[in-house]
Amino acid sequence: MKVMVETSAHHVHVSEQDLEALFGKGAALTNKKDLSQPGQFACAEKVEVIGPKGSMSMSILGPTRPETQVEISLTDARKLGVTPPIRESGDLEGTTGCVLKGPAGEIELAKGVIAAKRHIHFNPEEAKEAGVTDKQIVSVKVEYNGRSLTFGDVVCRVSPKYALAMHVDTDESNAAALPGTVDGEIIL
Repeated sequence: MKVMVETSAHHVHVSEQDLEALFGKGAALTNKKDLSQPGQFACAEKVEVIGPKGSMSMSILGPTRPETQVEISLTDARKLGVTPPIRESGDLEGTTGCVLKGPAGEIELAKGVIAAKRHIHFNPEEAKEAGVTDKQIVSVKVEYNGRSLTFGDVVCRVSPKYALAMHVDTDESNAAALPGTVDGEIIL
């Protein structure tokens, strides 16, 4: 089965409480661009992510979430001076923290910085068609511009809220010389 492989650049998900601390009381996220996952969008709002060695400006993805998290590549981690575990989004226990700075204030996160584990989003019908189940591990082969690479340890995430798409971070995308979005082949 073919799957669209997208490059997911570093970004931040914020809780309602942290959004107000960073942008002021009553702040709301501004949809700049819809993303491939239903209801998800890149926001006009950005924050400065500050680590022990450096800082980076990062976009926020909406809508708000129950808990704030920062998703970065391992190259970003070196620049910031943090050591994030490779985790699925939302699995934040035992992760490192950082400081987030917005126009109205800053917050110190005790946890929440991860390097996102490569994954494929499926709705239940797509998962059935592909012959996969939630949390199953597969491989995905990509070929672009004379460079072939097979990503192993790709976790399948199945939910009625999802649409078929694989996400890799910028380091993984660069390793395969991907231009941003390409088709890949799921290998069971």
